[in-house]
Amino acid sequence: MSTPLDAGFRHRDFQQPRRSATYAGDAMVATSHPDSTLAAIETLRAGGNAVDAAIAAAAVLAVVEQQMTGIGGDCFVLYAPAAQSGSDRPVLALNGSGMAPAGATIEAMRSRGVDVIRTETAHAVTVPGAVDAWTTLHGAHGKLPLDRVLAPAIERAEKGFVVSPRVAWDWGRQLPRLLASRTMASSFAPGSRTPSAGDRFANPKLGATLRRIATHGRAGFYEGPVAADVVATLRSHGGVHTEADLAAQRSIWVEPIKTTYRGVDVYECPPNGQGLAALMMLNVYSGYRLGEGDASAVDRIHLLAEATKSVYLYRDALFADPTKVHVPVDQLLSRALADRIRRDISMDRAVRPVMHDLPSHPDTVFLCVVDRDGNTVSFINTLFHTFGSTIYAAESGVVLQSRGISFTLDAKHPNALAPGKRPFHTIIPGMLVKDRRALMPFGVMGAHFQAVGHVHLVSAVLDRGMDPQAAIEEPRSFFTEGALVLERTVPENVRAELVMRGHPVKWADAPHGGAQAIWIDRARGVLVGGSDPRKDGMALGY
Repeated sequence: MSTPLDAGFRHRDFQQPRRSATYAGDAMVATSHPDSTLAAIETLRAGGNAVDAAIAAAAVLAVVEQQMTGIGGDCFVLYAPAAQSGSDRPVLALNGSGMAPAGATIEAMRSRGVDVIRTETAHAVTVPGAVDAWTTLHGAHGKLPLDRVLAPAIERAEKGFVVSPRVAWDWGRQLPRLLASRTMASSFAPGSRTPSAGDRFANPKLGATLRRIATHGRAGFYEGPVAADVVATLRSHGGVHTEADLAAQRSIWVEPIKTTYRGVDVYECPPNGQGLAALMMLNVYSGYRLGEGDASAVDRIHLLAEATKSVYLYRDALFADPTKVHVPVDQLLSRALADRIRRDISMDRAVRPVMHDLPSHPDTVFLCVVDRDGNTVSFINTLFHTFGSTIYAAESGVVLQSRGISFTLDAKHPNALAPGKRPFHTIIPGMLVKDRRALMPFGVMGAHFQAVGHVHLVSAVLDRGMDPQAAIEEPRSFFTEGALVLERTVPENVRAELVMRGHPVKWADAPHGGAQAIWIDRARGVLVGGSDPRKDGMALGY
């Protein structure tokens, strides 16, 4: 099936105050922060490959965007090695999400009077998986020594960095949460204020921990003084974590899942992430004509909302750790289910979603890199909530994530808390593949929005012929918590028509996520990158 891209990307209107896509011939990086993008480019120029550059970028982000990501968080990766281009397995998937501690049972939580896992508690902290994911990926596919890869992050942590505008804005919005934590307040809000754009900030304790990881690999984090500090901090907050839990954490290579949309294969990591929801929504979308002259802005937002409502019912009821419970991936990806969901969607009126019975069977950073050899990485790393759980292992400089709140204490639910289990995850890297060769690594940050963001971005590129930058800049919407939440760039007449169709509409008080993408034009030997203006980042190539 052809797409609008067969004729090339459309030119943007150069009188509009927007950003051009970035074009380059050899290699490209797109991240959410200039320091991170620069560090990755320098790593590539020093002889590193896409894996080295991606880890270098993620480590820098753990320093300069430490409200969003860090070594106390989790990570997922899609990697398309150039050596496997054209093969039957063009994409590899790495699950670097953390497991629940061995003592994290429903009974243990009940005995502590816990009925719901709350964000600012130690029970929200699963074992951080990011560092093991970095070292696992690097050990299998990296090229430069790990100390060289982590050097840019270490330098910025120890010597300090200049706070950028979006980071300062995010940081300031968290002041009440930071002040509620003594260690977070003293480290991240000294004098009861957060840094402004242009201020310098350093975290030498984090720098020292990164040095340990650079020297000792995963053992520098999961064993020894860093592990002891993390565990002591969590136990002082009532956690059940042990040093044995950290030592047991391992990333796993998993088989990616995919669907085909407009003749292009779309790859995602399998559950426990929500990439399956993006693929389900694309299957629903495949029954509609969504080209530039085929659907209006109102139609697109309406359809996205209706598909979201239906697919997220399945997501919330069934997505979990497939090593612990059965997740009916094949049934959820079936065209028959997509057809049934479509039959319940009215393009004229917002309706309540329906969850069909299935046949019985026994707020993140995203970055992407393409190197000169064609190795392609789609990489996402996160603390979940801004500043995660706000529990801070101060001696080692580690802010700890809040992924455990995705567990339920309902023992009958697939996502019920259990020892060694990975919780449902919102973070999802994506990859487009054509003729079994990487076509576009992409990702959209933004917690529960991410699956919706993937569909929005993929449709803008494959249905409407937008280049990655233009597709990323499109106004966003998200049906969540009973309302259709629109970014303020959505025109008023569009909002009014959506209300007429029965949507309860609200204006967003913050942007819906951020995104990065790199299009690989093999015919011309050109890379086309985009980075979200909702963040501070950029795409750069050479």
